[in-house]
Amino acid sequence: MDVSFLGGPQPQRGVGVVAPFDFALDRELWRWVPDDVSLHLTRTPYVPVEVSLDLARLVSEHQTLREAVRALTAVSPEVIAYACASGSFADGRMGERAMTAAMSSAAAVPALTTSGAMLAALNEIGARRTAIVTPYTPSVTGALEEFLEEGGIEVTGRASLGLTRHIWRVPYREVVEMARIAVAQGSPDALFISCTNLPTYDVIPQLEAELRMPVLSANQVTVWEALQRIGKEAVGPYQALLDPAARLGWAAMAPPDATVLPDVTVLSAEPAGGPPEVPAPPGDIAAPPPPPEAALAGSAQAQDADAVDAVEPLWPDDPGQWPA
Repeated sequence: MDVSFLGGPQPQRGVGVVAPFDFALDRELWRWVPDDVSLHLTRTPYVPVEVSLDLARLVSEHQTLREAVRALTAVSPEVIAYACASGSFADGRMGERAMTAAMSSAAAVPALTTSGAMLAALNEIGARRTAIVTPYTPSVTGALEEFLEEGGIEVTGRASLGLTRHIWRVPYREVVEMARIAVAQGSPDALFISCTNLPTYDVIPQLEAELRMPVLSANQVTVWEALQRIGKEAVGPYQALLDPAARLGWAAMAPPDATVLPDVTVLSAEPAGGPPEVPAPPGDIAAPPPPPEAALAGSAQAQDADAVDAVEPLWPDDPGQWPA
């Protein structure tokens, strides 16, 4: 069979990703990536240390990162991302900048880190106060808080799990529980879920709908910033950072007891004189919907009892009489 008409694979843009040796969420990163972009992942060498500030610094040594970046240059990525939150915030803003410079010089392309992308994303949505959720021990969580405050972001509340291993196994349920605890401690503009080994893709829209605020995560901001650098957009429906409609949605949500509807004319069989209109109340708030009886026969206030009784229902009780 001649398949030459297919023309071969479509051109791909390349994003290089350096991840810690224990990173287990390759598939989650791909979920934010459009079809015409490829991720090229490599990992830092294994070290027998549990998740801690010591491990964060070991996997983020400049020489380790340079060697990983040089391996990625074989496939010519347009940008390099270091997908590790704790490794990029452990030594503060100055340490993060030095790390980015080391990677960029090794590859001769732009480079970024998860923690740098976190600050850029918070700035993008205009958040100056954030609650944080982490799987870390208190010392690592404290380092994240210091990094955020150094970047001009106030931390209003926190919740963490104290884990030192197998972070990728944490279920969404526990992430949601931590989020509720963290945001209840203050009045944040946003919630940030840290650690690139913590699954978050599916839980972000649900949390934004419940908490009525933007929710960012380590993997989300890493991919978002990397794609921004090459002029591409991340894929994340109903995520406020990525979807402008979602960003408007949570901000514009009416209180649960509010009903906002346009002016409506009730369509029904009616007595002579035409269908009665449902008057809008004063101001910009339109009238609430009429009860089912009024929706079928017109407003009871606008008609007397005899007129209402005379109205033939729009939809008969017998399905065989429904209009085709």
